[in-house]
Amino acid sequence: MRPFQLLLPALLLLFASCDTNKNGPTDTFDRGVLLQNFADNLIRPAYNELLDKVLVFDAAVSIFNTAPTLENLNAMQTAWQEAYYQWQFANAFNFGPAGENGLQKGLIEEIGTFPASTTKIEASLSSGLWNTSDFNRDARGFPAIEYLIFGSAATSEDIVTAFSNNPHHKAYLTALSENLSERVETMVNAWNGAYYTEFIGNKGIDAGSSTSQCYNEFVRSFESAKNFKLGLPLGKRPGQIQAEPQLVEAYYSGKSLECLRLHLTAIENIWYGRSKSGQDGVGFREYLEKVEGGPALIISTETQLAALHTALAAVSDTPALSVQITNANPQLETLYTEFQKMTRYFKSDLSSLLGIAITFSSGDGD
Repeated sequence: MRPFQLLLPALLLLFASCDTNKNGPTDTFDRGVLLQNFADNLIRPAYNELLDKVLVFDAAVSIFNTAPTLENLNAMQTAWQEAYYQWQFANAFNFGPAGENGLQKGLIEEIGTFPASTTKIEASLSSGLWNTSDFNRDARGFPAIEYLIFGSAATSEDIVTAFSNNPHHKAYLTALSENLSERVETMVNAWNGAYYTEFIGNKGIDAGSSTSQCYNEFVRSFESAKNFKLGLPLGKRPGQIQAEPQLVEAYYSGKSLECLRLHLTAIENIWYGRSKSGQDGVGFREYLEKVEGGPALIISTETQLAALHTALAAVSDTPALSVQITNANPQLETLYTEFQKMTRYFKSDLSSLLGIAITFSSGDGD
């Protein structure tokens, strides 16, 4: 018998072993069930509800532009708030149709970049020129709209006066609102179309798989809450030498803390595979139950989640987060520390046990 004939069975066995392991540390977990639950109970409902709410806001914009009154301003502000709260449940699904495409960045950059550039916005209001598809992503989306309807003047009466007297205000707001609706509607159509089947059927854990994309955006969303919604205004990011409270999310509406709380709830829902309404399903927690070392990591993760919730609950709802940062509230330092402790469980430990590579860079070495 020739030597290669002796080696052939061994080589085939080796290749078969490699093929079995390429799907991760375990092959007993059905990732199809995980993806089905994410699609049906988290992702599609999040985008569908977001579209409903941005359309309500768009209608409120039309009413206000037709009749700029305090009553209509308040109704428009409430509609913006409800849509932005719902955005907290959708901003972790920044992949697939919401991912980068040519010059277009991910949906979170296109409609959720904060802080808004007041300089660019005021220049557009002065000139009457703007572009909702250029690189000025900090001059459109939810944060730019927030500035227009909450912070572009000293008082609500002044905002009404500005919109009554300057047609550029009305036109710019209309353009931003329509762009927001169009972008969200594109997500809904994609998830209700062919991408839904593609997402559920892509069951591997390689860098392009649905599980990998879900996991990476889950981690990135958590780090966004930690690094930018809290760390940035606290002055914790590289290069900062002091707190910068004006950099909080939702600065002009004063809804920063509520957004942070909702964002954390949305992150937990992905961990548990839980719908916004509280219906339990299959999430990363159930995935861990099938992995060696997973049950221990579940305990550690949920212990730290409880500590994070305790720290967040200790932060008062009032005054606004920016004011509390200005006043150097020590409870915010504790909260940031608990967020930092949480990182290892969601990021390094979970990635290691599931065998899913981190494919993004947070830029802070966590």
